[in-house]
Amino acid sequence: MVNERFLQNLRRLGLIEGISTLILFGIAMPLKYVGGIPIAVTIAGSIHGLLFTALAIMFIQASKRVPIPRSLATLGIVAAIVPFGPFIIDGRLARFSGRR
Repeated sequence: MVNERFLQNLRRLGLIEGISTLILFGIAMPLKYVGGIPIAVTIAGSIHGLLFTALAIMFIQASKRVPIPRSLATLGIVAAIVPFGPFIIDGRLARFSGRR
């Protein structure tokens, strides 16, 4: 039986982490390198690092709690490194909703 609540939380965290990556690369890094505001990367990078770590832990737990295949959990962690990766993985996670 699929743990829908955990799956929803995993998907939600994945989207938040994906947005944090885009903020880091699209806003904070230009502020640092073009605008000379290094604190932007310090703040956005710290938040992103925390979210990435939490997402990796959730993917590991999801292999037992949802359950999802270990290969998908591994792919989810790797995809979180790449911009837009979490958004692509979200489509694969959505397929597990409603399974019994």
